[in-house]
Amino acid sequence: MDSLPYFLLLLLVVSLTTLVWVVFRYRALRSQLRKYERILRQSASGDTPLLALPSNVKRLEELSTIVKSMVTSLSTQLSSVDSNRARLAAMLDQMTDGVLIASEEGRIQFANPAAEKLFGRGLVERSVPEVLRNHQLIQAWQRCQELDEMQVETAEIKGRRHFLQLIAIPDQHAPGGSLLVVQDLTRIRRLETIRRDFISNLSHELRTPLASLRALTETLQDGALADPDAAPRFISRIATEVDALAQMAQELLDLSRIESGQVSLERKPVAPKKLLVSAAERMRLQAERAGLSLQVDCPPNLPNVSADEPRIEQVLVNLIHNAVKFSHPGGEVLLSADIVTDSFTPWETEAVEGAVRFAVHDSGVGIPADDVPRIFERFYRVDKSRAGGGTGLGLSISRHLVESHGGQIWAESREGEGSTFYFTLQNA
Repeated sequence: MDSLPYFLLLLLVVSLTTLVWVVFRYRALRSQLRKYERILRQSASGDTPLLALPSNVKRLEELSTIVKSMVTSLSTQLSSVDSNRARLAAMLDQMTDGVLIASEEGRIQFANPAAEKLFGRGLVERSVPEVLRNHQLIQAWQRCQELDEMQVETAEIKGRRHFLQLIAIPDQHAPGGSLLVVQDLTRIRRLETIRRDFISNLSHELRTPLASLRALTETLQDGALADPDAAPRFISRIATEVDALAQMAQELLDLSRIESGQVSLERKPVAPKKLLVSAAERMRLQAERAGLSLQVDCPPNLPNVSADEPRIEQVLVNLIHNAVKFSHPGGEVLLSADIVTDSFTPWETEAVEGAVRFAVHDSGVGIPADDVPRIFERFYRVDKSRAGGGTGLGLSISRHLVESHGGQIWAESREGEGSTFYFTLQNA
């Protein structure tokens, strides 16, 4: 009976010890759980990485391992997403086509730099009609929304002479939204116009001498060949027409070789005044026959230019020939050269400061403003009143020769007030 109290006492001590140990472990576990909870909350707010989760919490080691594995996997996926997003952003920034993303309400949510170049800056949050400002393009976008099908529409933007093609695509990831791709077809349309005009003008240029040759040949066949007075005259005219055709063929060949880069330039330092004087001497007799004064005004201290002398002289001769052809007797053709002192923008090009600028000025009939940008095209004729001798290729050849030297060529003119043709060459 005496052993019972000792047993109860021992049981009580063991129970108290166990209780103390349980309380201690409970407090330690609660502290670790609170730390675990705190790290989770900080990770949710982005202050602490999830990989900092404690891994020594009993019964939670596996959970920590799983969470860390998920975090590692998620980080890898996010890194891949960021990389793909950066590639897509770079691609959209470099695209020459405008890209717009519109919401279901028709508000622009994204616009790449090409779109901002076409429609101006600050496009985000503006409405699609406000940005496009063309009823044909707006209707194509509306059809895309209504039919949930891709729509393609081409329209000319009045006032700017731009041709735009809109491709409206339904956004499969945002019902009601749309992806708008805008392509600037202005240059393509312009090239198509040039191609059509080239074929038409070439046909016209060939038809005239061929018709003349046919008429002369038929006249000779009808008996003029036996006429000792008429026969030599007709044969001489045939030779003239054949020479004109041969010249046209040669200039077309030269132009083709220049455009394809097959003409090699032997560039060396040459004085601008020497180029002007040499070209003026070659054309002086023709100018005098036309009743025109041909003058050279060039400072002697201009820096030398890097040029293929015969080619640049050919450019000047072509420009002087044009000036003489379209100037009235008693007028003047003035050749000059100076230094470009500031940057300026003729037709979207920019002359480099310090280059030498050559000019051929005439007091002729002038050129309408709408025709000035096209006068360097092959066979381009402003109107019938300006049509004269020649092949119509001189200005086109001149443009390519100047550009192959790294220079620029352009014209300034007003109808009835004469014209001035400029081109630039870099210093030697």
